[in-house]
Amino acid sequence: MEQFDVIVIGAGLSGIGASWHLATECPDLTHLILEARDDLGGTWDLFRYPGIRSDSDMHTLGFRFKPWRQAEAIADGGSILDYLRETAAEKCIVGRIRYRHRVVAAEWSSAEAAWTLTVDRDGERALFRANFLYVCAGYYDYEEGHAPVFPGGERFGGRIVHPQFWPDDLDCTDKRVVVIGSGATAVTLVPELAKTAAHVTMLQRSPTYIVARPGKDGVANALRRVLPERTAYRLTRWKNVLLGQFFYRQMRKHPDAAKTRLIGWVRDRLGEGIDVDRHFTPRYDPWDQRLCLVPDGDLFDAIKAGRASVVTDTIETFTLDGIRLASGDTLPADIVVTATGLKLKMLGGITLSVDGQVADPAKALTYKGMMFSDIPNLAIAFGYTNASWTLKADLTSAYVCRLLKHMRATGVRQATPRVGAPVEREAFLDFTSGYVQRAKDILPQQGTRAPWKLDQNYLKDVRTLRYGPVDDEMEFR
Repeated sequence: MEQFDVIVIGAGLSGIGASWHLATECPDLTHLILEARDDLGGTWDLFRYPGIRSDSDMHTLGFRFKPWRQAEAIADGGSILDYLRETAAEKCIVGRIRYRHRVVAAEWSSAEAAWTLTVDRDGERALFRANFLYVCAGYYDYEEGHAPVFPGGERFGGRIVHPQFWPDDLDCTDKRVVVIGSGATAVTLVPELAKTAAHVTMLQRSPTYIVARPGKDGVANALRRVLPERTAYRLTRWKNVLLGQFFYRQMRKHPDAAKTRLIGWVRDRLGEGIDVDRHFTPRYDPWDQRLCLVPDGDLFDAIKAGRASVVTDTIETFTLDGIRLASGDTLPADIVVTATGLKLKMLGGITLSVDGQVADPAKALTYKGMMFSDIPNLAIAFGYTNASWTLKADLTSAYVCRLLKHMRATGVRQATPRVGAPVEREAFLDFTSGYVQRAKDILPQQGTRAPWKLDQNYLKDVRTLRYGPVDDEMEFR
């Protein structure tokens, strides 16, 4: 059985960033990355649907230690995957990754102060041991997306595909395509498919806030021409963080004004002839769900050009050659894409036990948004819902390294978050999105005070996670 000080699970954005932090800040500790898939990249290796791109700017979605060099701030999936591969090779991370190693169970022993991991390695069982476990496996199920069963689906004569499992042989050229959904995946797919399809219809039950943003960051590109690369990148990163935090706070503080402004921008972009009130005016306030980003307004341009359209209705049944709606209208279709969302999975589906007892994170409180009450030596990377995922993952890795160094300096091997004074419980994510609501039973909870409160606030987290104490309500042994 191989032994390491730290084992990182997952070789996506979070796992690669974690490895850099560990190698840089804790060089005396050994660590390994276990990756279930055949390659690194996580999300950006899994999703292959047309037009896949970031919905955050790459100056904040990228690593703080590795500047994003391309002119496009909203990048396509292939460019992001190239960036991750380049980073892993440049920072000597590739050699620390074991591919096709799926962790199925983790057992903690207080007597040994170690986790024993049961790993599926190409169908064979293998064991690994680590003092600390850092789970960077994301938050959704890679094997299964959210795919509701639609009435009459078996009668449909065309193809039904889910974006998470896009077929290599699917050709939408000159086909009538219906994309079911109104989230980030749908608004990405529609303008891309509309380039070659006969027509693309986005069928939604209710609208989502959609914001157009330039695909290139003019300030970032200007700074890069006159300043050293890292200085320009750092300034751009902070510019985007501060602007994002400002607009988020203003929208949450003044939701009616924000709603009027957001819908007004859509109306200006689409012009006359589109029923903006019906198709682009959500029933909820801004940031009750994540805003959808369309770079350079490509979705709006496709609609204005007549290559795409939006229909707000519900499905009565599939027919042989399309979809019949509750209103009685019919949408003809050769291909239907069910962009109906993700299925969440915590900790990559790993079964946990502590000293022989099953440990269920869903019954725990989150400690600083990264650890769980009463579960020792385990952290997770879980990004922001109102900003780039990597911003929080980076702070989490920095905190984990601070905690590990504190443990080494004080001669302890076990760190367990323990609830001290009574604390009320709240939902882990204050989000009304369907994928969050469907996963309530598997998500942990948060408290109403620090360090159990999950703050969706980068500036506050910088103070707490980079400079705050590591021993508040933490039991060391």
